[in-house]
Amino acid sequence: MNISDIRKEFPILDQEVNGSPLVYLDSAATSQKPLAVIEAIEKYYKEYNSNVHRGVHTLGTRATDGYEGAREKVRKFINAKSTEEIIFTRGTTTALNTVAASYGRANLKPGDEIVITYMEHHSNIIPWQQVAKETGATLKYISLTEDHALSLEEVKSTITSNTKIVSIMQVSNVLGTINPVKDIAEIAHANGAVMVVDGAQSTPHMKVDVQDLDCDFFAFSGHKMGGPTGIGALYGKKEILEKMEPIEFGGEMIDFVNLYESTWKELPWKFEGGTPIIAGAIGLGAAIDFLEEVGLDNIQAHEHKLAQYALDRLSQVDGITIYGPKERAGVVTFNIEDVHPHDVATVVDADGIAIRAGHHCAQPLMKYLNVSSTARASFYLYNTEEEVDKLVSSLIKTKEYFTNGF
Repeated sequence: MNISDIRKEFPILDQEVNGSPLVYLDSAATSQKPLAVIEAIEKYYKEYNSNVHRGVHTLGTRATDGYEGAREKVRKFINAKSTEEIIFTRGTTTALNTVAASYGRANLKPGDEIVITYMEHHSNIIPWQQVAKETGATLKYISLTEDHALSLEEVKSTITSNTKIVSIMQVSNVLGTINPVKDIAEIAHANGAVMVVDGAQSTPHMKVDVQDLDCDFFAFSGHKMGGPTGIGALYGKKEILEKMEPIEFGGEMIDFVNLYESTWKELPWKFEGGTPIIAGAIGLGAAIDFLEEVGLDNIQAHEHKLAQYALDRLSQVDGITIYGPKERAGVVTFNIEDVHPHDVATVVDADGIAIRAGHHCAQPLMKYLNVSSTARASFYLYNTEEEVDKLVSSLIKTKEYFTNGF
């Protein structure tokens, strides 16, 4: 894996910000896009822009082939059994809301339980809060260990025979924790519950096999894996999706429409009402091609090495607190004593370094950690140890500035 060659595929990285070479350490929020993705989207709009499925003309056929070809790429990428199990969405948020609104509302009642964790993204909290209110179900949280991970003992004690849905992120966007979702799925199924996995932070960085995980639903976003914004996918086991009702109605998703009653198309199209995200799907397909050419195992190994290097180097900064376990994905979240995270992000930005500061759409986790916000550096296949060194130097300067002033 030649990082120098990979970086050449990302034109945005070849620039200066505030007079310094750009160091982009915010890929957990959104990743940068390789030329292959940019060019695939441009080609669609330049050469065969058309709506899909409905037309019989040449451009419509090419667009449909591109769109449905991308669905097959997603199926293969996460090892689903069939393209019928792959629903295109606007992203992880829409996918999780679809599961909550369609499956949750239809299958929950008072006394039932929904189990999630304190580390979840708001997208995997709020939909379940709303469904719990509407159905009378109870929302329960799995506590974290001292090093901000999950123990299977705690999982087993929280999931009960009343649990109907377990929904957990595979990788934490704040802590970098890699959760044992395969083992949790086994526990969930043993208690008669379905397993939902938020794969937003795992799919871009490691091989995902939904059949091996044995999850019932799996959601992820394209923009975090080199693809465009506004596109993602929901995987669901066919036998479950077939029983679910769509939550968006209109064109594309219908079979027959009569004056007072309508019927739906078969999977997966019954969940894709309206003109779909055609260019986004094609761009996502190109991103998958790019990642598979580089190799997910290579990407994961590179990010693991980078995260360990960052942990070692950041620990040398005076007054720093780092959150999360030692073994983690490519995310390092931290605070510097007596310096607000927003100030940290502002000062390092002056050196051309982009990091994230705030609650990271994880306010319950911030409360659990007893902080209001944190700073976060997140890595991807195009980052280097030299960029980590630049971040550390900038953080040391930041600490000295707020300690000693001008």
